[in-house]
Order: sequence, then C-alpha cells, then structure tokens
Amino acid sequence: MNAPAMQRLIAELRQSGISDERVLAAIAAVDRERFVTPAFAERAWENTALPIAFGQTISQPLVVAAMTEALNVGPRMKVLEIGTGSGYQAAVLAKLARRVYSVERFKPLSREAEKLLINLGIYNVVFDVGDGTKGWAGQAPFDRIIVTAAAEERPQALIDQLAVGGILIVPVGRDPTAQVVERIVKSESGLQRDTLMPVRFVPLVAGALPVLGQG
Repeated sequence: MNAPAMQRLIAELRQSGISDERVLAAIAAVDRERFVTPAFAERAWENTALPIAFGQTISQPLVVAAMTEALNVGPRMKVLEIGTGSGYQAAVLAKLARRVYSVERFKPLSREAEKLLINLGIYNVVFDVGDGTKGWAGQAPFDRIIVTAAAEERPQALIDQLAVGGILIVPVGRDPTAQVVERIVKSESGLQRDTLMPVRFVPLVAGALPVLGQG
C-alpha cells in the first residue's frame, strides 16, 4: 500500500466533509491499488473513478465514502450490495458490517472480486451472479442496501427486501448528467426519501444476464 498517497486521500475526504471515522478507517484499510487494473495502479489513490472490465468503473473514493457514510452501517448489520464490480465497495463495507451480500451481472467480475477479497483476508462477503434489480430475496430482509449503478426509477424489489428501520442508498436518473443519490429510510409508516448528491454512474441493467463473460 502507498501509505503517503492513502493519507493524502483521507485528508481530502475529510476536507470534502466526510466525518465518520469508521468510514475513513475502512477506506484507509482497503488497498485501492489491488482493485484497479495495472495500467491505473499509479492513480489508485486519486479521488477519481477509474475504468475496470466490461465497461464498468471503480467509483470515485469520495462517492464511496459519502454513500457509505449515508448508509450508516453498524457492526451487527446484514448489507446487500448491488453491483460488485471490482469488489472495492464490498471490501469497504466488510470492514463495517457483520456480513455483506454482493450481486453482480458479470460472472468474471464476481469471481475476480471473490478471489481478491479472500486474498486480502476478507471473508464476510458472499457473492452471487444475477439481475441486481431483483435483489437477493433468499437472504432478505437486509438492514442496509446499497446500489452502485444508476436505476431509472426506485427499484421496488429492493425496497421490499429492506427491513423496517433499514436504509437504501441508490443513484437514480435516466440521464447520466442528471443522476442523484437518494437515501430511502423504511419505517412502519412508509418511506422517507432524501436527495444526497449529484453523481454519474453506469446504468443499473435489468433482464437476462449477458452471455458475454459468463465463463
């Protein structure tokens, strides 16, 4: 791990308003270099999104930190992540939660992330390949759900799989230039929605899984 670069990033996140020390500690503890392609290793600790395989991205650290902070994860919680990607967000969540369930459309991404997390000694993440818009009904309800791709509208299946008192963090918006992260809190009396920040995510795709990359 490039400790000086990591410390610079943590300082930048603090200056940008991230104040949850548990979140900052989790980001400091996960070596982002291991989650990017070798071509981008030198930029791993920059506060920027970077490309990974299958047209996906590893999110900007500030977005990861802000969404994780808004999720307000406790150490006994069960968290569902939609969009495993490189596994970076799952690794950060694994430092905060009891167990993380992560769903990815692309089988090779899921397999690589699983292998990497085991290599890093992170064993409390369970992986599945599937249509993320459907969540993971067999493991519901979840205390927290985070979506790392932009939904055209609020995904009802995920809201249904959220426990009462639970929080869902999801980027919403058809137009990539007008996406926002929403926080949805589920209570006995209904849903409370807040808009947190503008973002730009790859789209959350529903329907049949791609044949490409299912080996």
